[in-house]
Amino acid sequence: MGLAVGMTLADARALLPDLTVADADPGTDAKALATLTGWCGRYSPWCAPDGEDGIRLDITGCAHLFGGEAAMLSDMIRRLWGFGIAARGAVADTPAAAWGWARHRRKSASPILGTGETAPLLPLPVTALRLEADSIDTLRVLGLNTIATVIDLPRGPLTQRLGEAVLERLDRMFDRASEPISPRAIAEPWASRMIFPEPIGRREDIDAAAERLTVHLCRAMSLKGQGARRLALNFYRVDGAVQHIAIGTSRPTHTPAHIFRLFAERLDQVEPGFGIEAVVLEATETEPLAAMQGTLTAASEIDATDLAGLIDRLQNRLGPARVVQLVPVESHVPERAEARERASAPSPSRFAGSSLSRRARDFKAPLPPGEGGAQPLAGKVPSILKSARPVALLPIPEPIEAIAPVPDDPPLTFRWRRIQHRVAFADGPERIEPEWWRAEATEKARDYYRVEDLAGRRFWLYREGPYGAPEPPRWFLHGFFP
Repeated sequence: MGLAVGMTLADARALLPDLTVADADPGTDAKALATLTGWCGRYSPWCAPDGEDGIRLDITGCAHLFGGEAAMLSDMIRRLWGFGIAARGAVADTPAAAWGWARHRRKSASPILGTGETAPLLPLPVTALRLEADSIDTLRVLGLNTIATVIDLPRGPLTQRLGEAVLERLDRMFDRASEPISPRAIAEPWASRMIFPEPIGRREDIDAAAERLTVHLCRAMSLKGQGARRLALNFYRVDGAVQHIAIGTSRPTHTPAHIFRLFAERLDQVEPGFGIEAVVLEATETEPLAAMQGTLTAASEIDATDLAGLIDRLQNRLGPARVVQLVPVESHVPERAEARERASAPSPSRFAGSSLSRRARDFKAPLPPGEGGAQPLAGKVPSILKSARPVALLPIPEPIEAIAPVPDDPPLTFRWRRIQHRVAFADGPERIEPEWWRAEATEKARDYYRVEDLAGRRFWLYREGPYGAPEPPRWFLHGFFP
């Protein structure tokens, strides 16, 4: 109809008065192209958008899965036209040759260029070199309209006149220079795929495909001593849509039953539409999985594997952010000695020798009598009061009213939440100094006491502020013993 890219709207309407016009939306176009690139992952894991209107695929080692290069390309173009997308394709040794051949070959020519076949490229116009518009205009002014008229020219004068871009494009087209494809996402080495002769849609078929892919992928990982930490199950529908289901594990695993169980809980989210034609399972994050020594204890005991499975199921149902674990933090202050993090996070190496594992020696030795030391008030001190830390800590120490015979002795009585407690046994003090690196003027030294009241309830108290300070000391309840 005489229309061409770059023509003004007025000229286009002069040629075609009934022309339908729509505003350009480059952002939406880019998203649509990215979605289409994801769909092309059913043919090759190595694909990427190419400019504003193209997709590159490296089909090395993939074409035989579809009956050869010609059958693969024909199937791809047929499906794209079925989506309502006008498309042309070509297969060549290099991305540059495929780009030029897809856009500028004669309709009667085969879309497949054989290995080492370059002669059909020579009659193509210079626009097939994918040069800037200024370079194309210069070549045409010089009478160089085809690739054949440019390729035999001396490289020196051609570079001086047009720069290195022309030579670079020629070298890439004729495989004298490499042009790597930057994929949309790095292809995962651990993947298993299944392509169906007829689209599937029943839940039983989806479950069977997911289970079979899981077994195949786990077998491959186990041979290499790898375990999956993140996995993605991708469903390619006949309408071009791609659905993703992702799961994570708290520790590396290649147990098929466990992985499939995590996926099975979420397969009801899959909407097959008019049918699913391909399914791909990828282990997007893996770690080495060392052999584990079994135990001779009773089978009823919960081991690390059972705990990891429980964590994975809880995360799959509640979300990773809602399942947490306590990890040690290097701090002498009890309420800062641990923190929460996701249970799926790798086990920190700081557990050994950390604040949590050496809590007993974080405390200073009891002060001797005469230097702030205190003796039991009556009788023998229960052994539970000799432990370094209580089993339960209050999130924030709560103030109490305490009465002590002398300022540096444990209290005789104390009131907490309006209830009076009379102390029967006590042990302490054990001092924790402020953390100097925090440089917080509000923090003071703490003298901790382990006490038991007449009812047998055991508490962890501390007095804030050193003996002899001008202001009176304050007392707090921080934890409880069993």
